[in-house]
Amino acid sequence: MKIIAYCYTNPLLESPPDIKIWGFEVDQLYQDLGERTAFQKLLTDCTTHSPNYLLIRRIEELGDSLTEICDRTSQLEALGIKIIIIEQAYSSFSNEIAQLLQNIQQNQHSSRLRSGHAKNRLRALPPPGKAPYGYRRGKERYILDRSTAPVVKDFFERFLLFGSLRGAVRYLEKRYGKKISVSTGKNWLTNPVYRGDLAYQNHQIIPDTHAPILSREEAAQIDRLLRSNSKLPPKTSSAPRSLGGLVTCQQCQSAMTITRVTTRGKNTEYLYLRPMNCMLQPKCKAISYQAVLEETINRICEDLPKTVAPLNLPNVYGIKLKICQDIEQKNNILQQLPILQEQGILDEETASLRSYKIRTEIAQLQEKLDQLPPDDLKVIVKAVSLRQFWLDLSESERRFYFREFIRNIEIIRGDGKEWTLRLVFIF
Repeated sequence: MKIIAYCYTNPLLESPPDIKIWGFEVDQLYQDLGERTAFQKLLTDCTTHSPNYLLIRRIEELGDSLTEICDRTSQLEALGIKIIIIEQAYSSFSNEIAQLLQNIQQNQHSSRLRSGHAKNRLRALPPPGKAPYGYRRGKERYILDRSTAPVVKDFFERFLLFGSLRGAVRYLEKRYGKKISVSTGKNWLTNPVYRGDLAYQNHQIIPDTHAPILSREEAAQIDRLLRSNSKLPPKTSSAPRSLGGLVTCQQCQSAMTITRVTTRGKNTEYLYLRPMNCMLQPKCKAISYQAVLEETINRICEDLPKTVAPLNLPNVYGIKLKICQDIEQKNNILQQLPILQEQGILDEETASLRSYKIRTEIAQLQEKLDQLPPDDLKVIVKAVSLRQFWLDLSESERRFYFREFIRNIEIIRGDGKEWTLRLVFIF
């Protein structure tokens, strides 16, 4: 008994399967990639030494149309070969002809659509559907919409200034009358399209395909803000005060909220930090917000250099240099592909596939580069360890920098009204 196997793979849609799926009983494997030259050899070999069984994954692999599939199936069965399909719910094409005919046309149509979308990806064309807000469709790429792109740009700048997603959403409605949900706003902040890249359903990204609204530096800062805010309760990420969401009471383990107290008939306002869910009796007392803020700045200036000094930190500059060199090397390869195609070394399809793969690799390297800190941490610490640096910042700016360095601020209560602070840094 002789068993052979045939496999067809469209390189635009999938990779060739592992040969282990056919088992050890298969005497010979015929495999096509893009064209069906191996299938023609299979037919030639079968006319001289006809096998008993032919294994295929799916009946659609025998042809690109229903007519081709039927003709080739008839050819194989005329040679006395029994076809066994291993990934579909039937074991023989002849016995299940009615059911197969109902599904083949639908599968072929779906395959043609996916193949068309894949060819568009190779050409770095935008995916099907409406262009994102701020862009409109051009002939081969997204083009900035002059009427809506400034709205999106202002939204990003507002978020970068105050670090508040909800605040930026409210600002957009108040300033431009543009109503969006918070989830939509978050999608804008993370959407590769606004960074000049294209993202497809297979989660692969092609960089630098159209004009960006966000620069790479702004996008990296947004990513750091989102990571910082994700560690805090949702409402505190947009708190107007810099200590919002960071302070807890060590004694009762409760988070502390900021309350305002005013004097009747006067414009004076006093801010206090008090526990939200203190179960102790008597309850932990409130503490002056300004006193905690000043002590937090003192503790940062004193404790941050001591905390960072013994850390074995990676050489950020060296890492950035290595990634930039890798990106440059891959860009050089991209520039050589058209030359190789003109020389006949690569055909158009192979060159397009290679270009697509390299560009996705560049996007992955660029993502790693954007996630690195902007400078050496020990150099930054020297600047932020100066008391005047913190005093010159606004509350929103202080909130941004606090969350870059501090995970939590614990208030340690002593006897009577005495208390001290313990800062928990993020590293």
